[in-house]
Amino acid sequence: MDQYVVRAVRGDEWAKLKELRIVALKDPAAPVAFLESVAEAEARSDEFWQERAQGASHGRAARQFVAEGAGGEWVGSVTVLVEEAGTTDIFGQEIERTQAHVVGVFVRPEQRGIGLTEQLFSAAVEWAWSLEEPALEAVRLFVHEDNARAEAFYRRYGFKASGQIVALEGDAAVKNEVEYVLSRG
Repeated sequence: MDQYVVRAVRGDEWAKLKELRIVALKDPAAPVAFLESVAEAEARSDEFWQERAQGASHGRAARQFVAEGAGGEWVGSVTVLVEEAGTTDIFGQEIERTQAHVVGVFVRPEQRGIGLTEQLFSAAVEWAWSLEEPALEAVRLFVHEDNARAEAFYRRYGFKASGQIVALEGDAAVKNEVEYVLSRG
């Protein structure tokens, strides 16, 4: 584990951010893990990826963390979006409290099971809890009802199912996304 460093993305690292996202979307678990397809990601302009990296590198709205190997390769990532009370979330629902929303969780298959996901989540949650004015009330995420491996990790980390389910129309069927919440202290 000492060969990996977990850190925030820098604004000029858009090419690595794009490459890792496309690798994640090609993973066999992608259909139950992400709300974007490979084709959609590959069709996005360089300007999109540049803006995404810049926005995830500083400020209060979002932060992306990566696990970086000794040779500079990115092997995992997680993104935290801040949802302000009174705004609308990515599913079009009103946000009732100021909270963080964890998205885009991915670790390359060859690095899974060695603790990188825990390190990425620790960085993401620590960042979320460090925000002030106003402080965040919770950290949440959504997991596809058929993604048992991810669901088991989130429960081990301390997230609890809230009872909220979002039904999304997919290619052939409805995809149910289950909300999990981590409350402060």
